[in-house]
Amino acid sequence: MTLKPGPILAALQSADDLKKLSADELLQLADELRDFILDVVSVHPGHLGSSLGVVELSIALHYVFNTPYDRLIWDVGHQAYAHKILTGRRDVFHTNRQFGGISGFPKMSESEYDAFGVGHASTSVSAAFGMAVGSQLKGETNRHHIAVIGDGAMTGGMAMEGLNNAGVSNANLLVILNDNGIAIDKNVGALKEYLARITTSRGYNRFKDFTWKMLGKASKYGPNTQRLVQQVENAIKGSLLGGSNLFESMNFRYFGPVDGNDMGNMVKILSDIKNINGPKVLHIVTTKGKGFIQAENEQTKFHAPGQFDRNTGAIIKKESSGHTYQQVFGKTIVSLAEKNEKLLAITPAMPSGSALTEMMEKMPDRVFDVGIAEQHAVTFAAGLAVSGYKVFCTIYSTFLQRAYDQIIHDVALQQLPVVFCIDRAGLVGEDGATHHGVFDLAYMSAMPNMVVAAPINEIELRHMMLTASKYNDGPMSIRYPRAKGVMKVWETDIENVEIGKGRILAEGEDVVILSIGHAGNLATKAIQKLKKEGARIGHYDMRFQKPLDTALLEKAFKNYKHIISLEDGSLEGGLGSALMRFKNENSFSNPIHALGVPDQFIEHGSLNTLYEQCGFDTQSIYQKIKSLL
Repeated sequence: MTLKPGPILAALQSADDLKKLSADELLQLADELRDFILDVVSVHPGHLGSSLGVVELSIALHYVFNTPYDRLIWDVGHQAYAHKILTGRRDVFHTNRQFGGISGFPKMSESEYDAFGVGHASTSVSAAFGMAVGSQLKGETNRHHIAVIGDGAMTGGMAMEGLNNAGVSNANLLVILNDNGIAIDKNVGALKEYLARITTSRGYNRFKDFTWKMLGKASKYGPNTQRLVQQVENAIKGSLLGGSNLFESMNFRYFGPVDGNDMGNMVKILSDIKNINGPKVLHIVTTKGKGFIQAENEQTKFHAPGQFDRNTGAIIKKESSGHTYQQVFGKTIVSLAEKNEKLLAITPAMPSGSALTEMMEKMPDRVFDVGIAEQHAVTFAAGLAVSGYKVFCTIYSTFLQRAYDQIIHDVALQQLPVVFCIDRAGLVGEDGATHHGVFDLAYMSAMPNMVVAAPINEIELRHMMLTASKYNDGPMSIRYPRAKGVMKVWETDIENVEIGKGRILAEGEDVVILSIGHAGNLATKAIQKLKKEGARIGHYDMRFQKPLDTALLEKAFKNYKHIISLEDGSLEGGLGSALMRFKNENSFSNPIHALGVPDQFIEHGSLNTLYEQCGFDTQSIYQKIKSLL
């Protein structure tokens, strides 16, 4: 397929060129931009639905504001494809999320138009407010700061903290709430219900249109008249909505809701708001997947669909047998919950990604989607644990980082038996540095009372889940990757695992690999290759990084000349570091060769490419052992 942009899009050299276009040309550009995103993403997979929904907004923002001098922050960052294409990355957009190509998220080092790096959610208000205050301090009175917050990111506590702080300032800050009703799964919580009341109130919306016109007329007669109209407006808004407006209660001027997919209206409204000083919220309503009917109808599927047929929307599935760790987790937690009525599950806005949908359907009162609120998820789990429940708190590794203090203070310190199921652990591929889950082995191991486990395969995952469901002496974490399993049959009887005990997979001579987690399968392949060449290599599956199996380690250090540690995680504070501490404390002299993720942020690319870059793909392990032999 030839991925060529339409004539207007092809002629744009920078965002400044947008200002030369007529109203009709802006509409045509929106169609061309949407087509171009679909053409490219159908072949080179990425996040689709969110970016389709903000095409008109993206064009209008760059048309009205003086970017990059006016700073624009996208939150969440996966809705920024149109922004990237309009700001000089059209011709390299096909490299999106590929090794050596552009990032799937805004990235400051990539473009001056990317005002802030945004891979996680709910950060835009705080960042934009900081920039706005910085501009005030420098006397930049004409500089605008815009935070576009959507896909459920407003439910994050940090967004509310930013609004609370910014609301008592006179900073030139515009928060655009992109209300599309869905993150990956449907939005949840009281804020969602509140926004729904605003968008569906006929009386409020009729009044909103009237006051918008009155404000425009009042501005001609001076600030006192305009202020009077605003006061009347605020009073009636509160009456129509059954109480005060949430955002205006936080001292933000609130405008909306308006149709965010209406190009002409968006240009007009942004042009008007641009001239109003102080903190403001513009509430827009958009359709996720806009312009591609299949994406509009199946919004969760087309959040990040992989390759698909551009015409029919049919997902192109690569031939692949087997099952994922997520599927095994989802089936296993249901079976455990059926036998234990005290077992509950929590996820922050990831029920489908974390494979909790089956449990939600069968036991809706025992699964809690708390929205994008990881800190709340952890302390909520702690409260349930105090009440006598066994809680499986299921969070992606990279997002669990956001709740580090809560894990320490509210769970580990109080020795509460919460189970942290750490999904997407290790390198995750094309999502890149913001999403790699490489730090959890290190940061969980640093906490007193925490058990840190990682299964080498899906059968071991089931054993560890059963063990965790019965373990009541404190918290336990179980990490597993976003990957296919390695076992042909996984629905075997589940067994309890002794905490802190590893197992011997193979005995050998001279060299032994001590691995933890799924990365051990890479070692198995390397060892099998060496076995065909006559070499016998030892392989111990540690299972637990904390507590360590000291008896197994003593056996390894006494019987082998060389110790290789292997982990799909940070070498700083990981298994390799723990082995070096054990070696020093027990006066062993064996050299330890640590394989894992080096002390740097790893960019995006295929998993095999990233494993090779980090030096622990199967071939690298093979070569390392050969060099020692």
